[in-house]
Amino acid sequence: MTTTDAFEDQLLLALDGTQYHSSNSIHCDQCTETHHGNGPTRYTHTVVTPVLVAPGQACVLPLAPEFITPQDGHQKQDCENAAAKRWLSQHSQLFQHHRITLLGDDLYSRQPLCKQVLAVGGNFIFVCKPTSHKTLYEWLEGLEAGGSVQCLIQQRRRGKATELDTYRFACALPLRDGDDALFVQWCELTTTDAQGKVLYRNAFVSNQPIDAGNVAAIVQAGRTRWKVENENNNTLKTQGYHLTHNFGHGKNHLAATLATLNLLAFLLHSVLDQMDHKYQQIRAKLPSRQMFFQHVQALTCYHCFDNFEALLDFMMQGWKLTPTDTG
Repeated sequence: MTTTDAFEDQLLLALDGTQYHSSNSIHCDQCTETHHGNGPTRYTHTVVTPVLVAPGQACVLPLAPEFITPQDGHQKQDCENAAAKRWLSQHSQLFQHHRITLLGDDLYSRQPLCKQVLAVGGNFIFVCKPTSHKTLYEWLEGLEAGGSVQCLIQQRRRGKATELDTYRFACALPLRDGDDALFVQWCELTTTDAQGKVLYRNAFVSNQPIDAGNVAAIVQAGRTRWKVENENNNTLKTQGYHLTHNFGHGKNHLAATLATLNLLAFLLHSVLDQMDHKYQQIRAKLPSRQMFFQHVQALTCYHCFDNFEALLDFMMQGWKLTPTDTG
């Protein structure tokens, strides 16, 4: 079974928090304050950035953000979870005609958030570490002793090298201690090279049934959560969007407004990259986002285009490109 087969009727939605402002002096009423014993106060802004992802696809589609604000009244970990819960409460109706599976790191594999995902009709695949889920791993040790942890081994080629994927999985494990514990499925992937060196290891929990037929697909979907960091957050910070640049801070919501506009620009560019042939041809000539932005900035300094389409047409003419026939 391929990942496409396993999740063909589901949308994979990855969650992650990222910091977009940090300063010892510039701050507003919405900043999170970190007080150090003998050092200056640190003022930060953090936002949870949900994105639609798919294995094998570099493109991600960012959705409405949820900002972490001081009135959450929690530490960073709880604050990020609280923001994720707010996002689910506000936006779950958008997916009422679709099945969604939420992806996230170990921060999200906590019972209150998992139960809320189930309450809105969603599924989840979250990273699960032994250090934060001691009860679950104690149960897992008992299942291993009784021979109830199943194993699937697959060998594959990676270039000229041979790698071994070892999947272990078990069902009906408590997510936390207590009589009200939510029972989940657990799976782990360990990848080793021909010499037995561990190249990758991670474990996940999910509400969805796991067996030998779909464990590889579950793990592949769970690992796709990295796209929210690599293709979304890192792109916004390092490839020309300058998310962490202080475009303006204000006294209340200006910083969040400017960050939202930045995310909106990235969404529009992502849609164009998938659907607009002129944009695709120009980006093929200017594959670096930063170079594309530099060209746009230079052109708009000297000429006022009627609209974005006119700008693309001008760039097409400059490169002597023929629009793709989409008839």
